[in-house]
Amino acid sequence: MRRRILTATTTDFLPGGYRYIPGVFQYAGGVAALPGWRIERARFMTPVPLAAGFERIASALQQAGRPLTAFCACELQSPAPFTEDGFQAFNEVYVGTLARWGIYQQGVNPVARANTCPAVAPPDGPAFHAFCYTVPATDAAPSFVVAGSGEAPEGKGNYRDHIIALGDTSPDGLRRKAVWVLGEMERRMAALGGSWQSTTAVQAYTVHDLYPFLADEIGRRGALRQGLTWHLNRPPVQGIDFEMDCRAVAVEHMLAA
Repeated sequence: MRRRILTATTTDFLPGGYRYIPGVFQYAGGVAALPGWRIERARFMTPVPLAAGFERIASALQQAGRPLTAFCACELQSPAPFTEDGFQAFNEVYVGTLARWGIYQQGVNPVARANTCPAVAPPDGPAFHAFCYTVPATDAAPSFVVAGSGEAPEGKGNYRDHIIALGDTSPDGLRRKAVWVLGEMERRMAALGGSWQSTTAVQAYTVHDLYPFLADEIGRRGALRQGLTWHLNRPPVQGIDFEMDCRAVAVEHMLAA
């Protein structure tokens, strides 16, 4: 049985030129540029540790003539999956910078995020892999970024009690996880006015074999039209095995190490 897709709602973040899907305190469910703006993405050649990464992002925004509030999404990498308490502690540090930047206010964070853990050559500590920001653009095509989601509903107080097919990494268990995550991607894209057909990139994060459901689940929905970037990464919380994110971003930059 397919999961019923309930459309999320969005809230405008005018200082950044984008709207967002409200989520848990550490990140939003996704962002989309408001009219007159577009989202651009920048990726570091090698991961940059968190504090230094924030400094480099601030410098990049300044060079682009954009305020800190233009920061709208990021992709992080961590050494290994966190315990739930460890994840909470990390996120409190992470949002501290966003609060100083005037983005995180009164428990609301409009920035979308993915945070995954490379199985090969992980960073020594949490680090930035990529980030997104808004720029003025008259008549720009719609652009959006859907935050990473694993196979567990968010905002439930904990992850472990709600993980789909907990501990089941058999082909059937992984398929069940993927179906849930794909449905969540579609729910978020619908709120942002997008679909698989409008994506420019789709990413999957798992150390398990996704080939058994690649065609009849991921492909059947149209998510492979631009190919699929498979990162041999684990999701950020222990017990979660499959994560995805996606975006419609026409302009991307590569930043030197």
